[in-house]
Amino acid sequence: MLIDQSDDRPWDAQIAYQLIYPLRNTFITPNHLTSLRLLFGVFAGIFFAIGEYKYSNIGAFCFVISNFLDHADGELARLKNEISPNGHVYDLISDALVNIFLFIGIGIGLMQTNLGVYACMMGIIAGLSVAGIFYMRNYIEMNIGKKNARQPHKIGFEAEDILYLLPVISCFRLEYYFMFAAALGAPIFSFYVIKDYIKLKN
Repeated sequence: MLIDQSDDRPWDAQIAYQLIYPLRNTFITPNHLTSLRLLFGVFAGIFFAIGEYKYSNIGAFCFVISNFLDHADGELARLKNEISPNGHVYDLISDALVNIFLFIGIGIGLMQTNLGVYACMMGIIAGLSVAGIFYMRNYIEMNIGKKNARQPHKIGFEAEDILYLLPVISCFRLEYYFMFAAALGAPIFSFYVIKDYIKLKN
């Protein structure tokens, strides 16, 4: 499997395209993949919420699969020419829910640490911030075009691809520090997106 260096899409999107290409003439629809993405995302949050090492690792891998499927559904929609407003909205809602479930799940799992109930509050802050970023980026994309609204990217990676490191974070029991980084970083990053969002709205 080769990555096309001339393709401006992120690497995971290119890999997703090649993997789902055989599905182009099957009964499987983009919404099927979106539903599967949502299911794996919910499982990720549940496993992290248990707060045990083994289940956190399972949750991390569930989220990686979910994140990957987020690209796969869009690639399949383009392959089958089944792009629709309803499908796009469903994809957007799934994006928001998966991230909310993830961070709240990690927060619940960390409540047994010295953070206590604050861990859950931090998870809510991080989850809602990331969900808000998805919403605002979608609005910007619809009004000025996807290419101009694309999130920061370099050499085939986007900012959100940092979440592919979740299995490493869970393996080395770094969720505590990850939660601090997410609870601080996600709201800060959302302010930059809010500026573009407000500017466009006005």
